[in-house]
Amino acid sequence: MRVPDGVRETIRALRAAGHEAYPVGGCVRDLLLSEAGEDVAVHDWDVCTDATPEEMKTALAGHRTIDTGIRHGTITVLLPDGQYEVTTFRVDGTYSDGRHPDSVSFTASVGRDLARRDFTINAMALRLGADGEPAGIIDPFGGREDLERRRLRCVGDPRERFEEDALRILRALRFAGRLGLEIDPATRGAMLEKRALLQRISVERILDELGKILLTEHGWELLRQYPELLTEILPELRPCVGFAQRNPWHRFNVYDHLLFSVGSAPKDLTLRMTMLLHDVGKPAAASTDEAGIDHFYGHGELSAALAEQILRRLHSSNRLLGDVVELVRYHDAAVEPSARVLRRLLNRLGETQLRRLLAVKRADTAAQSQMARERKLPELERCEELLEQIVAERQAFTLRDLRINGRDLIERGVAPGPEIGRRLQRALDAVLDGTIENEREALLAAALADP
Repeated sequence: MRVPDGVRETIRALRAAGHEAYPVGGCVRDLLLSEAGEDVAVHDWDVCTDATPEEMKTALAGHRTIDTGIRHGTITVLLPDGQYEVTTFRVDGTYSDGRHPDSVSFTASVGRDLARRDFTINAMALRLGADGEPAGIIDPFGGREDLERRRLRCVGDPRERFEEDALRILRALRFAGRLGLEIDPATRGAMLEKRALLQRISVERILDELGKILLTEHGWELLRQYPELLTEILPELRPCVGFAQRNPWHRFNVYDHLLFSVGSAPKDLTLRMTMLLHDVGKPAAASTDEAGIDHFYGHGELSAALAEQILRRLHSSNRLLGDVVELVRYHDAAVEPSARVLRRLLNRLGETQLRRLLAVKRADTAAQSQMARERKLPELERCEELLEQIVAERQAFTLRDLRINGRDLIERGVAPGPEIGRRLQRALDAVLDGTIENEREALLAAALADP
């Protein structure tokens, strides 16, 4: 993997001014994985150096720079192939807020800089030769070996690392989920011990990190293995943990079902957040009949209300909140391979949301019993095929799709006002039900007929 020209130029300029400089952190980790044959793209080429910010600017005087984090020793250099952060080697002070260091002090030692980082796999620097090619790794904490052993381990005492920044607890799940790593026992124990510190992290950062975990390859498995961590940030899920579903349609308890369904959904944040929350209301809706079979009547509405509560508390965007809550509300609605049913759903949800709803139902079914999968999946496939046909044929499912409009009715004597909308809706209902075609004369007849 070739080091970008901008990184080479940055390091060349700093070295020419008498400074040490190295690519550091995630880019080194991903470079090693890529060289080992894994399908990992190398992003975020950050550079660390013993130069102070003012010395960096002097060395990089021929290039435009931005003081992005000057107080913490960081500038951004703008080069033809991209933007690169350059940061002075530093040692962090105390973390009184559990998220940011109260102060930083600069150091001339790359080793001391690496010692402040979160995980060993992120605490490596790359030596470049005079030709700008990789020439060795600075790895004082065994990050390279941890990568080879597929292990995630904190730098130094994991309790201290999480006390400094509790968000690292969730970052551990993200890195392990993305790279398929096993969390080291000492790190795992500290994550559980210090999980209450997550309450000190802003809800925006929690939501951002949770979303990233959900989109990793193995994040759902880790969330299933660590319910203590997920319920620390989403306490509404606590009743789901271990809550049995004694029902022939199910094979997992509610919590495990939620996470298996996340893993069965496409890597889309709206879909995976929906799967995480779609049955959160089941414990409150549970009842057991005389045969010992559990039922969860009305759990869709209860789950939608809880999903809205969760996403509002986490300061979700209105778009994500609205789409997820709607999908949770409809996830258990009857959907059958009927043009009439699908047209009605298209009218209610729109094409994008209906496609998502079918994906939600597919993921939900994949995490159910064998009987459920055998019965439901073929029907969902027919629904998807029929939806494609409806869309390809441009069948009408909104008022905008009708081949008549309000002017046509006014020309035929209907007074302007609410009556126009009622008559157009009557015509659309007939099209949705399949009793007439979306043809001008048939539509006018339906719209102008006496109620």
